[in-house]
Amino acid sequence: MMLTFQIQLPAHLPEPAPLVVLLHGRGADESDMLGLAPYLPGCMIAAVRAPFPAAPWGYGSGFAWYRYLGGARPDPQHLRQAVASLDEVLAALPAALPAPPSSLILGGFSQGGTVSLAYALQHPGRVQVVLNLSGFLPDHPDVQVTPASVANTTFYWPHGLHDPAIPHTLAVQGRAALLAAGACVAAPDYAIGHAIVREELEDIAELVKAVS
Repeated sequence: MMLTFQIQLPAHLPEPAPLVVLLHGRGADESDMLGLAPYLPGCMIAAVRAPFPAAPWGYGSGFAWYRYLGGARPDPQHLRQAVASLDEVLAALPAALPAPPSSLILGGFSQGGTVSLAYALQHPGRVQVVLNLSGFLPDHPDVQVTPASVANTTFYWPHGLHDPAIPHTLAVQGRAALLAAGACVAAPDYAIGHAIVREELEDIAELVKAVS
């Protein structure tokens, strides 16, 4: 299944430029994440639409990456299909870009962050920076945290201390697994619920600048 995506380019595109691929949360669509664009100057941005309609699962009128089963459990087949479809998009993107990307930054909010993390762990070395904004480490047979799977990737994992959708305890557990494998992890916490705050956007801008 080839997913729908939107590409947004800066007015002045440096060569080479990082590619930032953004994945929305459940019930939204690809346009939702383009609000991060002002914090990503000089980057090529691709925002990707999730493969499943959200309404049948009660997630709203947009799209979803998987059906959530509770805890750290996405529906196993849904996550497998989401990661495979994302891989097809990432393979197709270079042909749609004006220049080869200098690096790949993959991230998203909530379900989008979870899928980004799952993809990076299943494809070691392909993603330079993972932006897991209020997601979790999925309990899934395809997703293994090992020294090899986290090598050469930076993981940015902010989370709300009062998150009602994905409890902060899941962030604590997932971050600990990454750190135990030797990953480079930045993990700020904020006294918020299930949301993105300005400080996270500023952090992302600095991370992107560091790999540009």
